[in-house]
Amino acid sequence: MSIFGAAAAANTNPNKSTEVQQPPSDSVSSLCFSPKANFLIATSWDNQVRCWEVMGSGTNVGTAPKASISHDQPVLCSAWKDDGTTVFSGGCDKQVKMWPLGGQAVTVGMHDAPVKDLAWIPEMSLLVTGSWDKTLRYWDLRQPNPAHVQQLPERCYALTVKHPLMVAGTADRNLVVFNLQNPQTEFKRITSPLKYQTRCLAAFPDQQGFLVGSIEGRVGVHHLDDSQQSKNFTFKCHREGNEIYSVNSLNFHPVHGTFATAGSDGAFNFWDKDSKQRLKAMSRCSQPIPCSAFNHDGSIYAYAVCYDWSKGAENHNPSTAKTYIYLHFPQESEVKGKPRIGTSGRK
Repeated sequence: MSIFGAAAAANTNPNKSTEVQQPPSDSVSSLCFSPKANFLIATSWDNQVRCWEVMGSGTNVGTAPKASISHDQPVLCSAWKDDGTTVFSGGCDKQVKMWPLGGQAVTVGMHDAPVKDLAWIPEMSLLVTGSWDKTLRYWDLRQPNPAHVQQLPERCYALTVKHPLMVAGTADRNLVVFNLQNPQTEFKRITSPLKYQTRCLAAFPDQQGFLVGSIEGRVGVHHLDDSQQSKNFTFKCHREGNEIYSVNSLNFHPVHGTFATAGSDGAFNFWDKDSKQRLKAMSRCSQPIPCSAFNHDGSIYAYAVCYDWSKGAENHNPSTAKTYIYLHFPQESEVKGKPRIGTSGRK
């Protein structure tokens, strides 16, 4: 019986999700779907950027590895160009790479320290990158030098863009807000409503605010307009008794405006910020979920299950630490907001 018990305790896929074939050989640092088709990109600590095609529909879905490129060191972040032709990546080699799918990757930017996050801004035809060198850099892909270098108060940990809104989260809990119609000056600088280190950010679909997630199992919902401050709130999540886990990923559903959280407890949940309720709690996987992403129409939610290195190398067991990427197909009831019944109840 103990053998079966051990197997049950180490279930990486309790939600019976579809497994992506030929996953990376080390932990996954970012996931992103093409805005045009079901191509999935994963970046990994094994220095690789990989692309899969997701084919089929409903329960009959398959994945096929299509191509990959290499960085010189672990890759930390990825983003697609809005036309779905090109992938950008950055990482510990301080390089920003542009990969036209089917072609050769080229280096289009450099930082003075690892590149932690990046985003393509279609309205400006610019790539923005955030680094531990305490800068944001904007890149016009036709020239080698940055179009603009924006100093940050500290190392960049997270970045979110929904034009004209951009928010950069840095060390020391700074949240630096930019209006991209005037990108060379800070619009507002906020101290995070969360008491611990910022891990992830997500701009509201209507650009009126953003979500922030921290290492202390908590999410803040923040509105930018001074008249809307009464709507701000924080909530606890990714906790089990006295065990508190990092919130690693925040993703808005592209259709319904609800959002998903994923954490180092191995769980992902779907939430509605407007009615302040959890729509669905999924079963916990046996390893952390470091990153996740919705596809372009919200019919697929991809998430990685692997060691997040939060307890260092001494807690890494290479023989058991396999990396998985799974695809979940959300039912409408999981991701469609619903009005709150009554005014009382748990927030």
